[in-house]
Amino acid sequence: MDLEEYKNQGIAARKNIDINQIKVIGEGILNSFKNNGKLIVFGNGGSAADAQHFVAELTGHFMKERKALPAIALTTNTSSLTAIGNDYSYEDIFSRQIQALCRKEDYVVGISTSGNSKNVVKAIEEANSIGAFTLGFTGKSGGKLSGICRNVFHADSDLTSIIQEIHITAIHMICSIIDVNY
Repeated sequence: MDLEEYKNQGIAARKNIDINQIKVIGEGILNSFKNNGKLIVFGNGGSAADAQHFVAELTGHFMKERKALPAIALTTNTSSLTAIGNDYSYEDIFSRQIQALCRKEDYVVGISTSGNSKNVVKAIEEANSIGAFTLGFTGKSGGKLSGICRNVFHADSDLTSIIQEIHITAIHMICSIIDVNY
């Protein structure tokens, strides 16, 4: 694909972001905070970076100064990740942390461009069993996350790099909603 085509596919995917869905997600996270819940986010590779970026915008600040908000990325504790991966399996690295940290008041976001990452799916299933609100960030098809999350944000692309670009755009939009309303 040439650069012009890549740019145009990215523009089209960005134009297809559902603003109303972004508002619903932002309000849902705000409601979780107001009910003494926290945001828990996780994913693999670039999605792990997006999870950490999301949390940094909330525990630090996005566009305005405000109180630090309770958010955690399950990708940042290398001792937990390696111990769980070694003692159990890589599929359990997030679900074991969900068992330890998640409560029903929490808002849980699993990020997977395919929607099929086994460790993300397993953690969402665990969060569902606890009663937390679950959101999947996926690509166009949604994969397995589409069938198990209470809400799913679909980036309108099948190309991983564009999906990731749309995910970070949506994350910034959600952070903007939180900034304005918290």
